[in-house]
Amino acid sequence: MSAHKAKAYDAVVIGAGNGGLAAAIRILQGGFSCLVLEKHDLPGGFATSFRRGRFEFEASLHELNDFGSPEAPGDIRVLFRELGVEEKIDWVRIPEAYHMITTDGAYDCVMPFGVQAFTDKMEQYVPGSRKSVTEFFELCEEVRNAQAYSTSVNGKTDPSYMKEHFPNFIRAGSYSVNEVLAALKMPKRAQDILNAYWCYLGVDCDRMSFLHYGSMVIRYITRDAWMPKMRSHEISLALETRIRELGGDIWYHSPAAKIATDGGGKITGVVLADGTLIPTRHVVANCSPHVVFGKMLDANAVTERMVRETNARTFSGRGFTLFLGLNKSAEELGIRSHNYFIYDTADSAKQYDMMRKVATNHVQATVCLNNAYPECSPKGTCMMYFTTMFMSDDWGNVTETDYFKAKDRIADDMIRVFERETGCKIRDAIEEIAVASPTTYARYCGHPQGVIYGYETGGWDSLMPRLMMMDEDAGVLPGLRFAGGYAMRSSGYSSAYVSGDISGRQTVGDLRKEAQAK
Repeated sequence: MSAHKAKAYDAVVIGAGNGGLAAAIRILQGGFSCLVLEKHDLPGGFATSFRRGRFEFEASLHELNDFGSPEAPGDIRVLFRELGVEEKIDWVRIPEAYHMITTDGAYDCVMPFGVQAFTDKMEQYVPGSRKSVTEFFELCEEVRNAQAYSTSVNGKTDPSYMKEHFPNFIRAGSYSVNEVLAALKMPKRAQDILNAYWCYLGVDCDRMSFLHYGSMVIRYITRDAWMPKMRSHEISLALETRIRELGGDIWYHSPAAKIATDGGGKITGVVLADGTLIPTRHVVANCSPHVVFGKMLDANAVTERMVRETNARTFSGRGFTLFLGLNKSAEELGIRSHNYFIYDTADSAKQYDMMRKVATNHVQATVCLNNAYPECSPKGTCMMYFTTMFMSDDWGNVTETDYFKAKDRIADDMIRVFERETGCKIRDAIEEIAVASPTTYARYCGHPQGVIYGYETGGWDSLMPRLMMMDEDAGVLPGLRFAGGYAMRSSGYSSAYVSGDISGRQTVGDLRKEAQAK
């Protein structure tokens, strides 16, 4: 840090995660100066990779949705084009949507991308489901179009226009996923198969907003999913390179300790852990409001509203991931799919409840990247990563003396369940193994309790209320905006990039208004 000069910046981004990097580019493209502060020596946060032996593991990304092909780009590919990073990354398409298995023996389904192919496959699994699945995708398309309109007018929608063009979007707005699927008279088995993605949003389908789930599913199924060949860190490095091309600064090994304010509740700068003050009036925080309001503001700057609004929110899933490097190929081991969802039950509410406790959680979302990109590991080998979430802080009950044994027990259970349910015997092929617990995630990214999914998007704190509250949230501390998994678009890679895009462009708007007022 001593090598840097603490000059003033128009905006400072705290955290070089997905949302923070995207926000910084937008600020720089708007013609303003920007500094990104990062406590580690690499950009990306969770969007990174690491090596064990001869394997380079993906740290967290299973697949990037809403990306689309170069000829038919999705919203995220379009965003990457606008940011100037699309061509800096080598992409590979994911072969199928998902492979869902339930350990009660009720389901073993492989679902494809593409609305027609998905609907046809669902009809094979659940005869008589075609009509309701078709109506589901038609409704999801209306949801997507309504959200696109809302974004185009910065959330200031015309009620009469909404009623005329998106009536079903309005009708479905206050209902859960399962309530809407029931209204569509979708057979229960088709509902169960369709709801497989629920764990990617971290809320069961009895409570999850249909608008949120429908928006995600239509983007997955119509625009495929893609993956950088060199793991998610390739995206992070591309974004970092673009920031430097635009004249921005990134300081590594530079943890932000405080956001300085004046007596009137306005931001005056960011203070580093070594005491260095960086003058600025605008901050984009790629971290949790719990951290910002609980640790980074002086007590006299913390308002009752900050405390009440933050404490009213519920943390989403705490992450646990097992990484395996195997000395046999996926074909030799019989691993056929790229993305497996293995649940105890297709009832998401029951499954969510079981995921509250370490002892009763046997869920896994498991990826074998070789089935999308065979050359991702040395010839004759393959890599796998298994992820689950704990829907409470039950991991906090693990004692220090039992920590490593607890990690081993969960990793062993993940392997056991995968072998039992798929018939693929992988244990004897393990060459490298690594485990990340909630403690690992808490230490690496500073998230409370090792949360990897931000705040839970249920009820009043779901996607649409967050988007509608953006202006009010920006008034909690003028000059402060959030990006990443805790922000308005919630968790997930695509959502994090979009949140950074939104917060970056809004910060540019704030800066321009200030300039005009002078």
